Amino acid sequence: MNRGGVMKRLIATLAAGAMLGVLAAAHAKLPAPPPKSEAEKAAEAQKAAAAKARAAEDLAKAQDRAVANYKRNRGGSADAKGQNRK
Repeated sequence: MNRGGVMKRLIATLAAGAMLGVLAAAHAKLPAPPPKSEAEKAAEAQKAAAAKARAAEDLAKAQDRAVANYKRNRGGSADAKGQNRK
């Protein structure tokens, strides 16, 4: 064999080995997380409740802004003016 053929064979073997290593790493399982203590569970629940309350507050503000924008651009409510727009 000439030197170029040996080099190509060596590179192909190394590439195949690297691909097998990547395949094995992709299918490896991670260890299970440690169980949470009661304090950690309570803190997580409190944090989730605070996030839910904040989201509800943000939604209410957004709805208020949308209503104000609608009334401003439409000219107020039709009932207040005595007109029926359809």
